[in-house]
Amino acid sequence: MSGPDNLTPVIRGFHAHVYFGPDTVVQARALCTEAAARFGVTMGRVHEKPVGPHPDWSCQLSFSPEVFGDVIPWLAMNRDGLVVFVHPISDNQLVDHRDRALWMGAVRPLDLSVLPDGPGD
Repeated sequence: MSGPDNLTPVIRGFHAHVYFGPDTVVQARALCTEAAARFGVTMGRVHEKPVGPHPDWSCQLSFSPEVFGDVIPWLAMNRDGLVVFVHPISDNQLVDHRDRALWMGAVRPLDLSVLPDGPGD
């Protein structure tokens, strides 16, 4: 599916993955809970182990393009040292994670081998 110029893929949504560890799990849970309450984003499970391509413990926030401009600045101002990985959901999971991503804080090494080179959910 392409956008108006038939070259740019349509962004159907975004994921923000909040990374944390044993010492910051309470902080991360509070951040994600507040984001879900404040913006109506969908909060995923708080994974206390690496999941999928993510090298650290994480919690996923899913949201529409319409609230990107509210969610991302709020996360930037409230992450308090937590690393946040943001990527679009478009036509190719691998490209979305590898080439179209944004990082707040340290860039972490993703395991891209687990991602299909095609559409995601």
